[in-house]
Amino acid sequence: MHLADIKPRHFLWQMEGEVAVIRLNRPERKNPLTFDSYAELRDTFRDLVYAEDVKAVVFASHGGNFCSGGDVHEIIAPLVERDMKGLLEFTRMTGDLVKAMIQCTKPVISAVDGICVGAGAIIAMASDIRFATPQASTAFLFTRVGLAGCDMGACAMLPRLIGQGRAADLLYSGRSMSAEEGYQWGFYNRLVDAEALEAEALAYATRLAKGPTFAHGITKTQLNQEWSMSLEQAIEAEAQAQAICMQTRDFERAYRAFAAKQKPVFEGD
Repeated sequence: MHLADIKPRHFLWQMEGEVAVIRLNRPERKNPLTFDSYAELRDTFRDLVYAEDVKAVVFASHGGNFCSGGDVHEIIAPLVERDMKGLLEFTRMTGDLVKAMIQCTKPVISAVDGICVGAGAIIAMASDIRFATPQASTAFLFTRVGLAGCDMGACAMLPRLIGQGRAADLLYSGRSMSAEEGYQWGFYNRLVDAEALEAEALAYATRLAKGPTFAHGITKTQLNQEWSMSLEQAIEAEAQAQAICMQTRDFERAYRAFAAKQKPVFEGD
């Protein structure tokens, strides 16, 4: 499957070499999500598993903001009128976006500027790598609209990123985490000036795209699967995973390049 030429209706998509750049496209509203954009993003990340032409993904900001969460008028207002079956249909769909991001086998780098709240904070959390500007303001603000902090996997994933106590603070209070806090706590990998943010995220993604991409997919799979494994199970799973990678041509290419004192050129097979 090739995704380079897809034309999504509910977000922007462009290819930079072998890196897909995604950005929400409602900058006048700080890029909220709608029912349609949730579903289309979910389906796109599901398709990325099979996309041979996409080696990495940058989820970028737009108009100085990343994402303001679910649209108040287009999501929250209709949800008030739904019955339990309809509500569960929605919450499962939003969780499916996170699962699709985790399972897509491609490294996902979020480039966060400005507002990154609600489901936007979840998208950043579900990414593999997070860059942010000093102006980034991140909040898991579900309690501020009368909901629990346990949304789209936050209670499972956020403590693993920043620690249980810090995650509890953000999920109970709904307060904003500053960019500096996020960086010091390990939520953000790097702080970058706004004018350089997307270029730096794209350069990082491009370096990954030029690496052993089959092996990157194995790394992503193991990072996520080993959450629920004992140490002994994890060591055995990694032994099997590495043996699989040793059968790739990229492994042979790396050896031959090393022997010839050259830089390996990986092709992902």
